[in-house]
Amino acid sequence: MSDDEVLVERRGAVQVITINRPQARNALNATVAQAVAAAVDELDASDELRAAVLTGAGGFFSAGMDLKAFLRGETPAIEGRGLCGITRTPPRKPLVAAVEGGALAGGFELVLACDLVVAGRSARFGVPEVKRSLVAAGGAALLLPQRVPRAVALELLLTGDPIDAGRAESVGLVNRVVDDGTALDAAVGLAEAIAANGPLAVAATKEVVLTAPAWSPDEAWERQDEVVRPVFASEDAREGSTAFAEKRAPLWRGR
Repeated sequence: MSDDEVLVERRGAVQVITINRPQARNALNATVAQAVAAAVDELDASDELRAAVLTGAGGFFSAGMDLKAFLRGETPAIEGRGLCGITRTPPRKPLVAAVEGGALAGGFELVLACDLVVAGRSARFGVPEVKRSLVAAGGAALLLPQRVPRAVALELLLTGDPIDAGRAESVGLVNRVVDDGTALDAAVGLAEAIAANGPLAVAATKEVVLTAPAWSPDEAWERQDEVVRPVFASEDAREGSTAFAEKRAPLWRGR
């Protein structure tokens, strides 16, 4: 492993972001936050990258905020963007979490900022803040009830007790549970399947899904049309239909 606290690599059209502080269970400090934010900025700015995977080194996703760094005055939150720059302002392109070991406290909140989740069988998810008379204000209290039934969200938030990957999958938090040690490869495979699709359509679909809950019933269809109309008029839409008719793989240009 490199000495860098966040590793960023490209696997074709997929960016892999690895929090690389295994000696501290990948706890989040200011350096990690800035590096993750810079990586997702690169993701959205790149024409070659179409999806990303966020993971942790050493068989553990993240234990959350580095309390020692916090006592030194550091914070893993970025002004206006939230934890590691993604909980309040997630990237426009899809982000997949690859979870091994634990995703706890702020680590769990990073998972909630991701669109899809792949987990090793022994992975655990939890927000223990109330056990320390704190509130999971980095995203869990707001985002968790949008991802799982309200009663399940309240159980996790109010007891502070973690759940395993099997239960996380059963309540809809995790997309796929895989053998331990294979979550990253499985998440990259899922991201590659997304990256093979039209990038304009993928980004617009994510935008609709994330923003539609704030739309009133009277405006929903009109607001959706505003997002998707440019996609239907794009070169990629014509290419997709042409490639289907010609029985070949499409060549996406992102325009």
